[in-house]
Amino acid sequence: MISQALQMAADTHNRTSRRPQGRLIGYARVSTDEQATQAQEMELRSAGCETIVQEHGSGASRARPALSRLVQDIGAGDTLVVVRLDRLARSVSHLLDVIEDLTAKGANFRSLRDPIDTSTPQGMFSLQVLGAVAQLERALISERTKAGIAAAKAKGRLPGNPGIRERRPEMLSKMKLAQQAAYGARIQATASQWLPTVKRMRPDHTWDDIARVLKQRGFDWTPERLRRAVKWMVSEGMADASLLRKSPPRPPEHRLMTLVAGIHSSNPELTLREIGTQLERLHERTPRGGTKWAPSSVKNLIDRAKRTGLLMESQSAG
Repeated sequence: MISQALQMAADTHNRTSRRPQGRLIGYARVSTDEQATQAQEMELRSAGCETIVQEHGSGASRARPALSRLVQDIGAGDTLVVVRLDRLARSVSHLLDVIEDLTAKGANFRSLRDPIDTSTPQGMFSLQVLGAVAQLERALISERTKAGIAAAKAKGRLPGNPGIRERRPEMLSKMKLAQQAAYGARIQATASQWLPTVKRMRPDHTWDDIARVLKQRGFDWTPERLRRAVKWMVSEGMADASLLRKSPPRPPEHRLMTLVAGIHSSNPELTLREIGTQLERLHERTPRGGTKWAPSSVKNLIDRAKRTGLLMESQSAG
């Protein structure tokens, strides 16, 4: 994944170096509510940042709702700016994950006090060094872990945390918190790829319908796992609570109309025939009960979606 992130960053540098620079967006984080971000804000504004996003959160946690929203909304050509790397990420791997998300959006990253600026060749070199350090760090941790387990077994001791084996309440509580933090990090890492589809289709569609649409795009969600992920996003203030409302009963044709609108909105480049192929893969029957979808049937549903406001008139499929 690191090599992919570095390649994406290099490709983005080649593209963005030929176009006007976008906005400079600052990100200021402090560990507790008692601390203030004014010092970071002053430095970011001096660097040219007109917009600054503030976050209060522990450096030991990847759960950064404000940062996640910023990365989701950032535009191509924009640059995310921080005072120091430790204000953004808790580890080298976390930093590379964030940069990978930024480069996927065509955006850059800059740290004012570190030699990292993905819009420059020097900054890209520093990023490659960080990637090599991260790989070495993981390899060393893996070797130490294996050596520790082997030594423990040689002495007749069981590997792992004794507090967890003995089911001590305080250790189980810490383990639960760690699992929740890891779950949140996984959800945030992919939210920009599936959450827009959920927002377009909820609450008109059931979780089952949306999970089936997302499966066509490579997400192996079950309806319950998808609902749980959205519930977590809502609890963290990263999604609107209306997404969790119960889906109202809908006539079959209305359900098909919103399903087609959801597929089309997720990928406006799909042709009418390609949308029909997706519906056949989802085993959806036509309004007349058939199994084969004609482009005209898809177009009728898209036209209805436009009349009811589910799609903008400017949106169309060929």
